[in-house]
Amino acid sequence: MSTIRQIQVTFDCADPVRLAAFWCEVLGYVLPEIPEGHATWEECFRSLPPEDAVYFACTDPSGAGPRLLFQRVPEGKVVKNRVHLDVRAGVGLVGEERLATLEAECARLMALGGQHVLTQRADGVNESCITMQDIEGNEFCLT
Repeated sequence: MSTIRQIQVTFDCADPVRLAAFWCEVLGYVLPEIPEGHATWEECFRSLPPEDAVYFACTDPSGAGPRLLFQRVPEGKVVKNRVHLDVRAGVGLVGEERLATLEAECARLMALGGQHVLTQRADGVNESCITMQDIEGNEFCLT
């Protein structure tokens, strides 16, 4: 039997600091402390040799959610994600109340640079959900 109790979700990306900041806003996660001598993480990364400015992580301040790691890769996103995050903004809600909550969260995330892809309305079997993309085009769902 496995003893693994924690997971980390890793994103390949072009700009680890920028993408981490977006997901911190989405999920209420926090960035690590900025190293002494730097005003911003961007400034810190610019001071590093390119090979050292590859990874950046953020965490759930409650400790309940997985750590998110963002790693710089040379290639851009080409195809649809094989794995995506479901951001559970409508837990316990149904019908129009759920849809209104998801639409409000979608509007908030669009103001941060996210993109609306598709709204799927409740159909009697499945509840409403909204497919979005983050600032680098990674798909995720508001459920």
